[in-house]
Amino acid sequence: MTATRAFLSILALAFAGTATAEPVKTWQPKAGDVISFNVLRDGKAFGKHAVRFEKGADGTLIATTDVSLKAGLGPVTVFRYDLDATETWVGGKLVSVNGKVNDDGKKRSVVAKRDGDALNVKGSDFSGVAPTGILPASHWNYDQTKSSKLLSTEDGEIINVKVESLGREKIKAGGKTVNANRYRMDSAIDVDLWYDDTGRWVKLTFEARGQTIDYVLDKMY
Repeated sequence: MTATRAFLSILALAFAGTATAEPVKTWQPKAGDVISFNVLRDGKAFGKHAVRFEKGADGTLIATTDVSLKAGLGPVTVFRYDLDATETWVGGKLVSVNGKVNDDGKKRSVVAKRDGDALNVKGSDFSGVAPTGILPASHWNYDQTKSSKLLSTEDGEIINVKVESLGREKIKAGGKTVNANRYRMDSAIDVDLWYDDTGRWVKLTFEARGQTIDYVLDKMY
């Protein structure tokens, strides 16, 4: 091997460890896990977003999402958003979704149930059979970074998404500095999501009505 080739080989090895790598997804939700975010609007308190996991009596995994956002002028509430959604999983497969939302007075809902290989959806926006393997747009599942369609837990809409990896960053999450992988989910509203190297959801941000919405993780789970 020539000196030049040897140098290039050493250089390649040196940089191999610094290249952006796909996270090794080892985190799996278990009963008792809670993902809890404080939601900020332009840096000010806006509400809470929490996902709680529990085991059903039949061994199913149940993920319950509760979102409560509120903005006001003094004692007067000028905007309110409340979402309650429940996902049921068996062996890593989605078997049902039930969701309802009150989006500043506009109420919508969805019920989806698996029948064989089909997920039948009845929602305010869409009713029919969802695409095979679709995931709910609840963000806790790292696998959605590889998806092109998601199921709205508000109204059953089949959301077309394009996900782009934006590389690695050090961020504050749960009171700690963590290495995280950032993704941009391009849809009707562009959302940036961060997951740590185990696949845990640790941050979110997006722009809405000219305001910046930030999700700040309460504590690591």
